[in-house]
Amino acid sequence: MANERPRILIIEDDDTIAELERDFLEINGFETMRESDGVKGMERALSGGFDLILLDLMLPGIDGFHICRAIRDKINVPILMVTARGEETDKIRGLGLGADDYITKPFTPAELVARIKSHIARFRRILESAGASESAPSESKIIANDIIAGDLTINPAARRVFVSETEIELANKEYELLFFLASNPEIVFDKEKIYNKIWGEDMYGGINTVKEHINRLRKKIEKDPANPVHIQTVWGAGYRFCG
Repeated sequence: MANERPRILIIEDDDTIAELERDFLEINGFETMRESDGVKGMERALSGGFDLILLDLMLPGIDGFHICRAIRDKINVPILMVTARGEETDKIRGLGLGADDYITKPFTPAELVARIKSHIARFRRILESAGASESAPSESKIIANDIIAGDLTINPAARRVFVSETEIELANKEYELLFFLASNPEIVFDKEKIYNKIWGEDMYGGINTVKEHINRLRKKIEKDPANPVHIQTVWGAGYRFCG
């Protein structure tokens, strides 16, 4: 089983985008299957056997929101939504329905491959952890759209953060910063990119506020803020989130 190629289901009605996704995924060692219709895509997804679902939102037959809900109700598999630029409400709605992450068109093939590899690896770690604790009490659950990294758990639906099962109080921008970095593990973002993503038009202290919020987050979620495990500095480049 370990030598099998990870299987990705692409549900996408745009032939150009679907072919781009398929080509780069297969070059990088994935096996792919594509459905262009929402109804057939949902049926194929629910048949199981995939390591990740790459799901467009605007589809003929049934839209991606309904497909996402149906998948999450039936099976446990990572779902990566494909959204159009600027559709923030769609992203929030999709995450609320159980999608694990989103990627915005237009995206680079390298980013797509990195996101998919990261989510499959994280999902396998969750399954391994669950298998090691099968004798745990029945109330113990794995929630597919939680972000779990070591002793850190982020629940996007409730906007709650836990360290070793203790809830951590975060200010709104602290949460958004943590969620953004944790949703893009192992990807390095410079301060300007982070500032534009989290603060946008809100000019509170300029780009230096990124470092201030990073420091506050480390004090709240890291065992040793001076030697952070999760939010790491890449000198001369920016910050990245590690599990």
